[in-house]
Amino acid sequence: MFNILKLSQIFAQRGIDMYQKERIDLIKDILDKNGFVTVKHLIDELHYSSATINRDLNFMQNQGIVRRSFGGVELVNEQRVPLYFRYSKMRAAKSKIGKRAADFIKDGDTIFIDCSTTAQYIGKYITDRKNLTVITNNLALVSFLSEYSITCICLGGKIIEAPYMAYSAETVENARRYGADKLFFSAGGITTDGKIRGSEYDIHNLLIRTMMENSKEKFLLFDCDKVKDHFDKYIGSFDDIEAVITDYHFVESVKKNFANTDFIIL
Repeated sequence: MFNILKLSQIFAQRGIDMYQKERIDLIKDILDKNGFVTVKHLIDELHYSSATINRDLNFMQNQGIVRRSFGGVELVNEQRVPLYFRYSKMRAAKSKIGKRAADFIKDGDTIFIDCSTTAQYIGKYITDRKNLTVITNNLALVSFLSEYSITCICLGGKIIEAPYMAYSAETVENARRYGADKLFFSAGGITTDGKIRGSEYDIHNLLIRTMMENSKEKFLLFDCDKVKDHFDKYIGSFDDIEAVITDYHFVESVKKNFANTDFIIL
């Protein structure tokens, strides 16, 4: 996949090797579960030297992912995981979700695809579609699909997350000009009872709402890692969605609450 091929280059540009990426993921998992932990706890849990763990923590602190104090470390609240980490996080699940979402894309469709790393995985499964138009603010997706017989419209605007993700007032204004048969998008989080978390970027929330208003059908894509009990900000619920495509198994009572939404559980 285009983004995966470039992932190692992105890591290399930032001095990150794949082993460090794996350690950082493990550190984040521990912090997610425990909150504040000591550096010694991380060393004991992960069985790496203090020099290695401290080097990883320093990198994470410089990226704004963690805060270090009093010999310990904690995640920075509401910190967006950097783009070059999100590309590899839950990669197998995202690819599976993207493949299933592609089944709903037919010859002749005009579709919105948002700039999420999950929706981006749709790209490699639709290269054979005929008379397809893709509208997106994901520059990497445009670059990839334009090599095939697919009409690509890039919404443009300010690059918020380098190097590929654009959303700004210009992006929203451009999105208002288009209508689509279907929208495929993800979200920063989903609650166990079917609410859709809003981004910390209000302009991104406005862009998603605009795409939703201008699309006949809406498909929400997310992996189980994004499901939590509660978030602080929401942009909608499953009432607004024709189908959710996920590897998370919702309880039957939630499905009954959204009788008009198709739950596609992988």
